[in-house]
Amino acid sequence: MIRRAVLTSRWLAPVLAGLFCAGLPLGVAAQGINLPAGARQLAERATALGSYAVPLGPASDDGVPERQVEGQILRRSWRVSGDSTVLQILAPLRAQLVAAGYELLYQCPARSCGGFDFRFDIEVIPAPDMTVDVSNYSFVSAEHPDGRIVTLLVSRSGNATFVQVIEVTPEGDSAPVITDGTSPADGGSDAAPTAALPLIGAAELITGLRRNGRAVLADLEFETGAVTLGAKPYDSLTALAEFLSQNPDFDVLLVGHTDTVGSLTQNIAISERRADAVRRRLLADSTLNPARIAVAGAGFMAPLTTNLTPEGREANRRVEVVLIRR
Repeated sequence: MIRRAVLTSRWLAPVLAGLFCAGLPLGVAAQGINLPAGARQLAERATALGSYAVPLGPASDDGVPERQVEGQILRRSWRVSGDSTVLQILAPLRAQLVAAGYELLYQCPARSCGGFDFRFDIEVIPAPDMTVDVSNYSFVSAEHPDGRIVTLLVSRSGNATFVQVIEVTPEGDSAPVITDGTSPADGGSDAAPTAALPLIGAAELITGLRRNGRAVLADLEFETGAVTLGAKPYDSLTALAEFLSQNPDFDVLLVGHTDTVGSLTQNIAISERRADAVRRRLLADSTLNPARIAVAGAGFMAPLTTNLTPEGREANRRVEVVLIRR
């Protein structure tokens, strides 16, 4: 039986919700604020009544200045294919918010925000549903006179731009502000695969984690349908264990992925078992606290590349590590 770690942070529930949210309907934008044509929704998670920490300034030794607000919370993310820069995506959204009566509370590019520290101190939908390059993102928080809050996080990664929108509305007013007019992606199509991650070995693993917040454990090997690891040592797991030992403020989520051979239900189960196999190997070869390592399975819903070739299917059979600040 798979033993799932229990993370004490706020991140695990949004991760799992994001992985299995396909099929949720989009609302109609009250203010007509729209994402660019071709934006493909990756995640949607609604909270009927909750609390959200609105970032109001750059990261410092004391963390990110924030204000707690309560209301109905809608968290969504999109992937925009093409060559658009972060500012080309962000600027029209920001302008539409201002035109709709929103006052900008705080805005910053990556370096001014605080880079790595800001990205890991604010709420971000976990990978693979939101990808943030800590050197290439911009953030905006805004408030409407009626109390509605919107935050935008836009980042360029690989061959796509990723957009996160978190909306908080007073209880009783649930109309979302931002829409793309499409349905969430099913994630299993070869037509629009997720932006490729670099295949990272031990030498670059830590750099990849600090730069992107996630990385592929590239030296692991899984055949189609297989869930066990070979007996050989894996340099990526040695490097990851060392990183976690030296950085007690971070936990990790191991996310398993598959190719498209078999049903979605089968592949979700296989991918979770692969992630758990990696977790068990990591714990067996280290003295890490099991509570710091959680697992999830995405099946074939977040391919790196096409599943139409043997090479593509091999690349899609993988386990990714997602870095989580406690």
